[in-house]
Amino acid sequence: MLVVRPAGPADLDSLMELAVLSGRGFTSLPEDEATLLDRLTLSEASFTGAIGPREAWYTLMLEDSDTGRIEGIAGVRAAVGVTRPHFSFRVMTLAQFSSAIGTRFDHQALVLVNECSGWTEVGSLYLRPERRSGGAGSLLARSRYMLIGVERARFSETVMAELRGYFAPDGVCPFWEGVASKFFRLPFEQADHMVMSTDGQFILDLAPRHPIYVELIDQAAHEAIGRVHVEGEAARAMLEHEGFRGSGLIDIFDGGPTYSVPRDAITTIERTSPLALVQGNPVEAPERLVSTASIEGFRATRAKVRIEHDTAMVDAAALDALRLKPGELVRVRQ
Repeated sequence: MLVVRPAGPADLDSLMELAVLSGRGFTSLPEDEATLLDRLTLSEASFTGAIGPREAWYTLMLEDSDTGRIEGIAGVRAAVGVTRPHFSFRVMTLAQFSSAIGTRFDHQALVLVNECSGWTEVGSLYLRPERRSGGAGSLLARSRYMLIGVERARFSETVMAELRGYFAPDGVCPFWEGVASKFFRLPFEQADHMVMSTDGQFILDLAPRHPIYVELIDQAAHEAIGRVHVEGEAARAMLEHEGFRGSGLIDIFDGGPTYSVPRDAITTIERTSPLALVQGNPVEAPERLVSTASIEGFRATRAKVRIEHDTAMVDAAALDALRLKPGELVRVRQ
């Protein structure tokens, strides 16, 4: 059975393996043990309530309970831009008009902004390639919203997701080569690593302060604006199914789009209810997403659930996966 559970320092080897598999441009999974260990330590403190709600960054592991292997990772960052600005480019239209010649021009431009400060971010969604079917991705992605729904006040009223930008088949990132590298003058891998491993001061120091006219950048970079990495298309479809829409913001390094949605309008949160657990044999019941009703010790899985009045009947295997007992509360997506 696949189970989503909290991540901690003991998961370092598995997380490092996923980081290597994820490849270029997956900023939240750098191939750096020290950075990943810091993240796992922060995750453990977040789930136990050892740090303030706004500083929390919850990392979730998708585990196969039969083999013990970690099949994927996802994360929820309670608030971005708390300790440092969270920069994006906003794609804007700038209008210019000359009465002297009776001519109007509309120019698309990239403007550096810090609009996401305080928003909750869902991200770091990655599965092993062989697990990208059969509902594993949906379970992992939706578990993030189940977590947020447990205690909404811990999270922002706006939830965002940054999708990895487009990379050409040869591994080149057109937006980086055509735009971002002109300002940061670093190899992409080094800048990407520094996003997670430093305080981000280099972004504040070097990012452009003036609008960048899209007409003046090369065609490949232009076409990459807001374009999603080939491995991110499934993630975008799942976001849209949950109510996320494009925000007009893009990543300053790879040009990938930022999606956002009001927290309480997320489909999974809207359709999830707290119910009391009952043990039984719901053979004919449909499979549903079910999770614990607390952040500490949070767990989620898919199981057959029979809903009757204010109760949810599941079998012994589901109870064991959730580490709950009959009579305790669960949250079920209906």
